[in-house]
Amino acid sequence: MAARQPRPRSREAPIGGRVEAGFERVAEAFRRNFARRGELGAAVCVYRHGEPVVDLWGGFRDAEGRVPWREDTLVLVFSATKGLTATAVHQLVEDGKLDLDAPVARYWPEFAQAAKERISLAWVLSHRAGIPAVDAALSTEQVLAGPALLEAIARQAPAWEPGTAHGYHPRTFGWILGEVVRRATGTSLGRHLAERVAAPLGLDLHLGLAEAHEPRVATLVPPEPPRGAIARRVQARLLGPGTLLGRALHGPGDLAYGEVWNTRALHAAELPSSNAIATAHALARHYAALIGEVDGVRLLDPRSVARARAPAVRGRDRLLLLRTRFGLGYMLPPSLGPGCGPESFGHPGAGGSLAFADPGARIAFGYAMNRMKLGLSGDSRSRALVEAVYACL
Repeated sequence: MAARQPRPRSREAPIGGRVEAGFERVAEAFRRNFARRGELGAAVCVYRHGEPVVDLWGGFRDAEGRVPWREDTLVLVFSATKGLTATAVHQLVEDGKLDLDAPVARYWPEFAQAAKERISLAWVLSHRAGIPAVDAALSTEQVLAGPALLEAIARQAPAWEPGTAHGYHPRTFGWILGEVVRRATGTSLGRHLAERVAAPLGLDLHLGLAEAHEPRVATLVPPEPPRGAIARRVQARLLGPGTLLGRALHGPGDLAYGEVWNTRALHAAELPSSNAIATAHALARHYAALIGEVDGVRLLDPRSVARARAPAVRGRDRLLLLRTRFGLGYMLPPSLGPGCGPESFGHPGAGGSLAFADPGARIAFGYAMNRMKLGLSGDSRSRALVEAVYACL
C-alpha cells in the first residue's frame, strides 16, 4: 500500500534537540516549517568550526502522524547520496587507486562499448558522460540486483558526445562510479563509506541498509501531483516518458517517487546516486570533516577538496533545461540551493533534503525529511533553515 498523505493534526508536532546560543533563529525556522510549510517529520543539524551548534529533530516518522521522530530516526535522502559518493571517490584518488583523468574503461573495460572509451571519471563526476538514462527493458528487481543493469550501462550509447556538454545524471552517476570503485578495490562503494567515512566519525549513515536498522527508518510520503493545467504541462514537458529526464528518473525498472522507496528491497540495495539512509546529523558531520577536523578526523586533504569543489561545468543543463553548476561530484551555487554561500558545495536530494559545507563561513549543514515536495525553485523548508543559519553568523 502506498504511503498516504497524512491528515491535518490538531496537536503540535513534538520537537527535540539542542541549539547553541546565537542560533535560536534556526530553531524558530524549524518550528515554522511544521506550523506553516507542511512539514511532517524532519531533522536539521549545523556544524560550525567543527562543532555542532544546531541539532534538532521533530514531527513524525510515519505517514499518519502517530510515531514521533527521534534523535536516531533514519531517512532516505535521495541525491544527497551523490555528495557521499563523491567523497568516497576522492578518497580513493588520494589512495592512488583511482585517477580522475583516467577513462572509466581502465577500471571497467566493458564500459568502452558504444563509443564510450574516452569517458573519464571526471566527466562522470561532472555529469558530462552523456549517459543520463539507461534504455534497457529491466525489472525493478534486476535493477536492484545489479549485474543485468551494469551490462546494460556498458552497452548504452551516449545521448550526446561525451565531454561536450553536461546534463544531470540522476542515477547513472552512482551506478557507474559504484562499479568503478568495485573494480578498483574489490569492495562496494557502500562498504567503503561504512569503513572510511561513517566509522571514523561515528556517523549513522548507510548505503545498503542492514535489516537491523530498518525499524528506525522514516516512511517517505511521495510528493503530491501538480495542480492546475499549466503545472501539469510543465511536468509533462520535463518528466514525460519521451523526455530524457523522464527516462533517466523512471527507468530502467520503476523507480518513480512512490512506494518502492519504502521497501526493504530498495533500502538493502546500493544505489550510490540515490538511496543513502542517514540522519541529518550524519550529513552535516560528514561535510564538517571535509572542511576541517572533527574530533581529530578529516576525510579529505584540503587540496582534494579544492579540486573537487572547483567549477567543472556551468550553463544550460541537457536534462533539467536550467542553468546548473557542478564541481567534481558536488553541486555548486546557485544550483545547490537558495541562500547557500558562494563558496558552498554539497548536494540536495529529491523531495527536499540538503547537505553542504561552506568553507568560507566554516559551517556544515544537513537537513532531511520524510514528506517529499518537488519543485524547480528549491524547497521552502530548507531555504528557511539555510537563511536562518546565515542570519546567525
